[in-house]
Amino acid sequence: MKNCEYQQIDPQALPTPTPTPPPHHGNDSDKKEEPKRPRRKWEVFPGKNRFYCEGRIIVARQSGVLPLTLGLILVTSGLFFIFDCPFLVKHLTSCIPVIGGVLFVFVVITLLQTSFTDPGILPRATPDEAADIEKQIDNTGNTSYRPPPRTKEVLINQQVVKLKYCFTCKMFRPPRTSHCSLCDNCVERFDHHCPWVGNCVGKRNYRFFYTFIVSLSFLTAFIFGCVTTHLALRAQGGKGLVFALQESPGSAVELVICFFSVWSILGLSGFHTYLVASNLTTNEDIKGSWSGKSGEDVTNPYSHKNIFINCCSVLCGPMPPSLIDRRGFLPTDDSAQTGGTDIEVPTLATKSEINVFPCSMLTLGG
Repeated sequence: MKNCEYQQIDPQALPTPTPTPPPHHGNDSDKKEEPKRPRRKWEVFPGKNRFYCEGRIIVARQSGVLPLTLGLILVTSGLFFIFDCPFLVKHLTSCIPVIGGVLFVFVVITLLQTSFTDPGILPRATPDEAADIEKQIDNTGNTSYRPPPRTKEVLINQQVVKLKYCFTCKMFRPPRTSHCSLCDNCVERFDHHCPWVGNCVGKRNYRFFYTFIVSLSFLTAFIFGCVTTHLALRAQGGKGLVFALQESPGSAVELVICFFSVWSILGLSGFHTYLVASNLTTNEDIKGSWSGKSGEDVTNPYSHKNIFINCCSVLCGPMPPSLIDRRGFLPTDDSAQTGGTDIEVPTLATKSEINVFPCSMLTLGG
């Protein structure tokens, strides 16, 4: 009867008081036996990123300039709708706030898409994949020619392209891929890291970025033209610019912001229009990868030699899927030891066969 925790015990029958286990001990054991909450991959993501909404939103860790960008757009547009639109609707046309509203919504949507979209991050190699790549580097099997360490050469459209080895991600970077030092990720078709949008710009969000800067150029130029027209109409009749600014003080703030930003935004839009038409990235243009600056006779192997086809290839192609699977579940220890192995092992085997396909063929053939 001593083992029964719920039996009433006579105190006089016990020579000395003995501590009884607290009733919550049984609850602790029950908690230990309960299965652990499955963790998602974004919770242990190795890169320097921040995730929100259960991993649905991804931004760079250093994204402090993004609120400033959004704030400037909201403040400038808000002042435009408050101080300029009523006067321009009364004296010109009612289409002005409609045009401004459409451009404003388009700018905000494309900005958020650029900032919160996976730019094309490549998953890092698993320990088995990294070990296999190390074997390929150390044992080339060719005694007459040994390629430079940590590089590979591939042929793309009759053009030799070197693939560099990433010591952080433990893999050879695919063509046009670069490692962002701020986000600590290898990004496919890496263009640049933009602090104004708080994210890298790469294969999966470049079209959003380009649409954002082009629409922002139209919005800034439109507001600048409307503010100038508004002040010019108020200053008519010898009243002067000072009187116009006193009557509409918000227009002065808009005029300053638009004047100093419209030139840089228009220049940025023109530069990226040239890149899109040439099927180049900012990273390739800065390094001069295909400009022949090093004296070699090289051409851009990714260009289709047609501006229209290049634009369609960069902006209108199908959206590639995200490769990091940030909302996927991590395999638990129980699944690796029990019947869960039957589910996890084929998945890992399939991934290994895809990444190290040539090595697997050699093993089977030997």
